[in-house]
Amino acid sequence: MLNNQTIAYSLLELALAPQGGTLKETLNNSLALAKEAEALNYTRYWFAEHHNADHIGSNAPAILIGYVAENTRTLRVGSGGIMLPNHSPLIVAEQFGTLAQLYPNRIDLGLGRAPGTDGQTAHAIRSDFMEAAQSFPQEVAKIQAYFSRENQGSKVRAPIAEGTEVPLYILGSSTDSAHLAAKKGLPYAFASHFASTHLLNALAIYRREFQPSPFLSQPYTIAGVNILIADTDEEAEKLFTTLIRMFLGVLTGAKDALQPPTEMTDELRQILKHPTLHQMLKYSFVGSKATVKRQLEAFLAETQVNELIAVSTTYAFEDRIKSIRGFAEVMKEINEKKKMESDVVLAS
Repeated sequence: MLNNQTIAYSLLELALAPQGGTLKETLNNSLALAKEAEALNYTRYWFAEHHNADHIGSNAPAILIGYVAENTRTLRVGSGGIMLPNHSPLIVAEQFGTLAQLYPNRIDLGLGRAPGTDGQTAHAIRSDFMEAAQSFPQEVAKIQAYFSRENQGSKVRAPIAEGTEVPLYILGSSTDSAHLAAKKGLPYAFASHFASTHLLNALAIYRREFQPSPFLSQPYTIAGVNILIADTDEEAEKLFTTLIRMFLGVLTGAKDALQPPTEMTDELRQILKHPTLHQMLKYSFVGSKATVKRQLEAFLAETQVNELIAVSTTYAFEDRIKSIRGFAEVMKEINEKKKMESDVVLAS
C-alpha cells in the first residue's frame, strides 16, 4: 500500500563535540539547532542516550529535553531514546510526566533496549542490566501503567505522569522491536542511520502484525537516515569524510572528537566499501539538494515510512545548519509533489 500522506521530517541529536570544541559549546549548539529546526517546521527533535564517551554530550536526555523545550515554543521534543534497561520505569515516568506537565502536548518518549554504551559501563549503570534488557516488554508495560489514569488505585504510582498522554515510541535496530511495537499498537522508529540490515524486514513485520490500540489506529513508522546537504555533491562528499572517520573510529575503538573534513580520497572510498562500514552507512544521503532529493524519493518509495528522522553530522556547526535547511527544503518539495500526485488521483 502506497503512502500518499505527507512525510514528516525530524532531527535526532547526539550532541557530538568537534575536535577543539567543548561539551558546553556542543550543548549550546544543540539548542541553536533546535531553534532552527522549529523555524523550519521540523516535527520533532529527539536526543539519543549515550554513556562513557568523551565527546558525546547526550548523556541525560530528560535534562536536555527540558533545556530545549523551555527555549522553544512548538517543536516536539523527546528521547530517541531512553535506553530503558538503564533506568527504573517509575523514575522515567516521573521525569517525563514532569516534562509533560511543564510542556504539555510537546514531549515524546522513545524507548530502546540497548545500553548506549559498553558492557562494563552498562553494568555500572545498572548491575542487573541483562535481566532488565530481557524484560524490556514488561518494563514498557510498567511505564504505560504509570502514565494511565487507571493506575490511581495502585500502591505504586507516578501521580505527576498519570493522564499526561505522553506518546510512547518503540525504537529498534532488529526485528524483535518490530514484533513488540506491533503487538502494543505503538509507533515504531528504526535506527537505520547506523543499522540498515533489518530495516525492510522489520517494517514488514510491524505492518503485518500491527494491532490497533487506544494510542494508534494504524501503523506509524519512522526511519533514521544520515543527511548531508551542501551546495555541490563534491562539497557534501568532503563533509561526509567526518562521518566516515567517526564510524571507522567506532569500529576500531579509536573513538575521538569529530575530525575536520578532508578531500574524499581513493583510500576513504575503499574503506566506505568495507561490508561492515557500508552496512552501517548504507542509508546516508549525501550531495546537493537535487541529488539528495532523488536519493530520498527512492528510499521513501522502497520503505513507505511515515517519517524521516535525520542525523546530520558535520565538523563545523554552520555546515550542519546549512544541511538541515537543505533537508527541510527537499522535504517540502517532496511533500508538494506527493500532494499534487494525490490530487490528480482523486480528480481522476
